[in-house]
Amino acid sequence: MPEMTKQRPKHLALHQIRLPLAGYASILHRVSGAGLFMMLPVLIWLLQLSLGSTQQNVETFNAVTGNWLAKLILLGLIWAFLHHFCMGIRILLIDIHVGVEKEQAHSSAVAVMVVSLVLTAIFGLKLLGAY
Repeated sequence: MPEMTKQRPKHLALHQIRLPLAGYASILHRVSGAGLFMMLPVLIWLLQLSLGSTQQNVETFNAVTGNWLAKLILLGLIWAFLHHFCMGIRILLIDIHVGVEKEQAHSSAVAVMVVSLVLTAIFGLKLLGAY
């Protein structure tokens, strides 16, 4: 009788793996959480500047947040927070066995992506001074 062993790959080709949308949303949840954690000192510093009552604090805050690169970074942090928040709600619902079926999981992953991007656009327009 021939041996029926499956050949194992010698290396893992990450570019050939096809994840479902929920997998990408999960990876982005981890990336957004790590990004928020690493930028926490900067965010706390900005909060301290915004709450300061001296003129120097106000000038420093306006100088930092008026820079286009800082606005781009803040826009990325806004997206990271909103995605992490929305995906966290999705994960909590999955933990209580809501939306565990394949179609529901895909729909909720799409909802997380759409809601976080729409809210990012709204808050981003406010950040850029559109309204």
